[in-house]
Amino acid sequence: MYYRMKLADKVRVPPHRLGEDLEKVILDVLREQLEGSIDKEIGIFIAVTRVLDIGEGEIVPGDGAVYYDVDFESVVLRLSLQEVIEGLVVETTSFGAFVSLGPIDAMLHVSQISDEYINYDEKNSRLICQESKRFIAVDEKIRARIVTLSLNEREPRDSKIGLTMRQSGLGTSRWLEEDMAKEKEKGGERGGR
Repeated sequence: MYYRMKLADKVRVPPHRLGEDLEKVILDVLREQLEGSIDKEIGIFIAVTRVLDIGEGEIVPGDGAVYYDVDFESVVLRLSLQEVIEGLVVETTSFGAFVSLGPIDAMLHVSQISDEYINYDEKNSRLICQESKRFIAVDEKIRARIVTLSLNEREPRDSKIGLTMRQSGLGTSRWLEEDMAKEKEKGGERGGR
């Protein structure tokens, strides 16, 4: 889930930028340091949106920079186990699909797609359910549940997020529309008898 958060930090303004607009410099420094990074307590930083307050500057002997206590606003993505998320399939392989959640990708293993056996159509880059012929392809929106979550603060690219679609209400947008149409048909049949 995405959150807008008010946070506080100490920001180092380098000496070569001291003559510039202080708020702009601090915003640049925060964006450079935080965007794309992970903090296990806060989440994945998507964007630093604005500086709210700048405190008095402090000078540290031996460093030509000035350090400011800053309150700022940021957009973060906080993921949690069992959370239902929506994402976009960015790659399919013989062992599953990689799903973009925005700033980070998750893995949907073939064993977590369906109860059916899954075939990989390498030519068309699709994962196909053997009996129902439902498939997953690149650029499809999916709804899935997070079943494994291991975020790496030092190397965000090494984070591991595992997904499942093996439960009711989960799947590609197309699958969900088909399921809703079937439910409406069943409801109409019961009501007409």
